[in-house]
Amino acid sequence: LFRSSKKILIVTDDSGESFEILYAVYRFREAGLIPVIAATKKKTLNGVIHDFAPGWNTYIEKPGYLINADIAISKVKAKDYIAMVLMGGRAPEFLRHNKSLVKLVKQFHTDGKGLFAICHGIQVLIAAGLCEGRKMTCYCNVRLEVELAGGQWVNKQSVVDGPFITAQTWESHAEFYRDIFKYLDS
Repeated sequence: LFRSSKKILIVTDDSGESFEILYAVYRFREAGLIPVIAATKKKTLNGVIHDFAPGWNTYIEKPGYLINADIAISKVKAKDYIAMVLMGGRAPEFLRHNKSLVKLVKQFHTDGKGLFAICHGIQVLIAAGLCEGRKMTCYCNVRLEVELAGGQWVNKQSVVDGPFITAQTWESHAEFYRDIFKYLDS
């Protein structure tokens, strides 16, 4: 377990995947870390649920939980956190255009901090130019973006490449968080 003064940044927004967000919050709390949810504004976020249904070629989306953001991305200081987790859902589609977030992700990388992404969260790493030459995973239908950014998509639940840990979907939680905590313990 960790000292309770260590904070980990969870980045999401409206249309972030509810299960991924809430699982992260409670898993980090359980480990003695302080999870802090960052979004474009400090507000109540409208989460979504992405599920897999027979006969569908991709996920389906349903309304999810209301989740409170603790801080606006523009107010985050990298020095206050040990790592960042980029959540999936549809939020990364617009978060990847947020200049403050892209700058923050680059700062975490420069500072040698862990950068973890699940599902579509990798779109933010791609926007920050951090995938080239790296082995990564994500939701299978986002893999082309990884490859076009110069990364190698690996069809595994969780992939570790230095300070980057990436996962496919919420179905990857066991492997993803096992890898995250192994990294944080090192």
